[in-house]
Amino acid sequence: LHTAYRRQRQMCIRDRSGPTILIVGPDFGIGSSREHAVWALQNYGFKVVVGSRFADIFRNNSGNNGLLLAQVDPEVVEKLWDFAEHNPGEKLTVSLEDKTISLPDGTSHPFEIDDATRQRLLAGLDAIGETLEYADDIAAYEARRSSFMPTTA
Repeated sequence: LHTAYRRQRQMCIRDRSGPTILIVGPDFGIGSSREHAVWALQNYGFKVVVGSRFADIFRNNSGNNGLLLAQVDPEVVEKLWDFAEHNPGEKLTVSLEDKTISLPDGTSHPFEIDDATRQRLLAGLDAIGETLEYADDIAAYEARRSSFMPTTA
């Protein structure tokens, strides 16, 4: 993941056993219209990306593939960057249930995420898994349809 940047001395990320929260600048994910962008972040160990704005397609792909995007005000991004820079090794806590990012001193910042994505992530479901929760209803509907109509298999 961005090997040239990782080799720079000021870059905090060193290896895959490192942080699971990535704090990013505005419009993160622009030009990343494929799931591979999300998969690369997940393969590197990231579970949460915190930023002030995300590209729409990247946001949808992230939610569909289980990567939490926590959207906060730009001022909060700056505070989190300052915290990370001045407190290496300290941990942030992200609560999807409470929609908050907490620092060790108890300071908490709310983040935004749409309710449908939040519920799917909390349940550990992707879009297919969410649909399969209605498998019995779908089967009952298909059984009631006239035989001359198209069916799903």
